[in-house]
Amino acid sequence: MQRVFDFAQSKEAAGYIDQRIIDYINECQSESFESHETFDLLAFDFYDIRTDKSQSSKILIYIDKKHLFFFCRDQVAHQYVKKILHELNADGNIHNEQLLYLFFVKLLKGDMEYLDRFENQINNEETQILSGNKHNALAQICLWRKKLLRLKRYYEQLDSIFDEMTANDNKMLSAQTMKRISILGTRTDRYLNAVKNLQEIVNQMREEYQSQLSIQQNDLMRVFTIVTVIFLPLTLIAGWYGMNFTGMPELTWKFGYPAVIAISAIISVILVIIFKRKKWL
Repeated sequence: MQRVFDFAQSKEAAGYIDQRIIDYINECQSESFESHETFDLLAFDFYDIRTDKSQSSKILIYIDKKHLFFFCRDQVAHQYVKKILHELNADGNIHNEQLLYLFFVKLLKGDMEYLDRFENQINNEETQILSGNKHNALAQICLWRKKLLRLKRYYEQLDSIFDEMTANDNKMLSAQTMKRISILGTRTDRYLNAVKNLQEIVNQMREEYQSQLSIQQNDLMRVFTIVTVIFLPLTLIAGWYGMNFTGMPELTWKFGYPAVIAISAIISVILVIIFKRKKWL
């Protein structure tokens, strides 16, 4: 028998599985995979990468020799699982083990194409971000990091489930199913490695972007320092002649004021020439 339940509807499964198991399922404390004497429990946080929704949905799968039940935390996961089962059983009910395998095949279908598009998007926007031509670049990088972190956790859960299922301690699954699950585990490893590679790219981009910001800030501080140095001698001259002294020859000389202006201009030009020769400007 194959059914899909909300967690709130879990009591409807009481006629098929032990009440203690239902109570345990409702506690939502199950690990990614648990192998018991007569049944297996699989639990993971479903994350639909094809939508913009960031919230994950808990899915718990119960399987024994006769039953395959899906317990979903919310309506999003419930409708998604029901749609997959409807598509798989369109030509007639199939065996529970095969349905479980095909469910995960459907769940992972198109993920590599999505990750390839994600990588292309990052590569296409990398130049704009590092050149400073893209607004809110840091916010975009943080968004990518959060999305990749969710993907990493999602594939790590599935990878752990497939690895532990292949142990088959209670002999619940056939050898053929175990071989198929092992293939799914290998595929999930590839997805997980692809996500980790994208994380490295985004982290490197974030470090490069921060380095670029530091360089721009250093350039700005250098301009301020040069301007300060250029006007420092002029400030000294202004302070000198601002003193309340008498008898200074420049004050009685008719060319005294133009001479001070000329000296200030000459000092500024000399400093600018020195800075350009040293490539500070």
